[in-house]
Amino acid sequence: MTTVLRPVGLKAAISLAEFTTWKVGGPAQWFAEPETAAALISLSRWAVGEGLALQLIGAGSNLLIDDAGLAGLTLCNRRLQGSVLEAHSGLVEAQAGEPIPTLARKAARAGLSGLEWAVGIPGTVGGAVVMNAGAQGGCTADWLVEATVLDPWGNGEPFVLKAAELDFAYRHSRLQAEPLLVLSARFRLAAGHDPAEISRRTSGNLQSRTSSQPYQQPSCGSVFRNPEPRKAGQLIENLGLKGTRLGGAQVSPLHANFIVNTGGATAAEIDALITLVQERVQAAHGLWLHPEVKRLGPRT
Repeated sequence: MTTVLRPVGLKAAISLAEFTTWKVGGPAQWFAEPETAAALISLSRWAVGEGLALQLIGAGSNLLIDDAGLAGLTLCNRRLQGSVLEAHSGLVEAQAGEPIPTLARKAARAGLSGLEWAVGIPGTVGGAVVMNAGAQGGCTADWLVEATVLDPWGNGEPFVLKAAELDFAYRHSRLQAEPLLVLSARFRLAAGHDPAEISRRTSGNLQSRTSSQPYQQPSCGSVFRNPEPRKAGQLIENLGLKGTRLGGAQVSPLHANFIVNTGGATAAEIDALITLVQERVQAAHGLWLHPEVKRLGPRT
């Protein structure tokens, strides 16, 4: 019998609550935080070879992990960081685990415009590509050139998808439905701007978000997609649902499209509160709010 060696850095039964911005979630059967793309590829190949389920998480925002945890291997790419910025051309290459606010700040200091909106997004570059993250009139699709991805169940080799191949739409990309892992992304930003001015604009965007959203409490960011042209937060607020609680989960009194963990909330309580809000909005307006949140459970 051939013995398959476990990859370096592999851990068992690690609680995932500390790896999500909601601070909820049960244990991962297997867990690792690869620091290089090569390590991530090696770990994913091991999981596939062992017949295990495979999940990739970044900063853990827009993510609700079941209280029972996750079977198989959970990879957290938050240590897969680094970026290269070319001030003269506007080309930016960033690893998937690079925090998108960090990249926005770096771009501003280099006089590159295009990511000012991203400074308040609680996620990584990889997550931004998957979700087509956006705020304040900007989004990932506006500036992305291409993404390097991996299909662990294919030949296991990285390949490039151009932005036009990603089927971007509002808070959507094809990566949400396909088992591809983002390793890195390339952007082309607008070069030649005054770094001080871009930095001021970036800081202004952050101030606008932090003054109107509950950044001091654990949340996932915005829970629901806006049913354009209407705004999910306004629909929820108009129904008097601000402050509504189920256990430790609460519709934020500051911004109705946020559900916060007031302390000791469970994933089940947050999930039930999401459903309650959806049902109330459906009953009042005939609209079913679609979550931005990805739910992960033992059988995902």
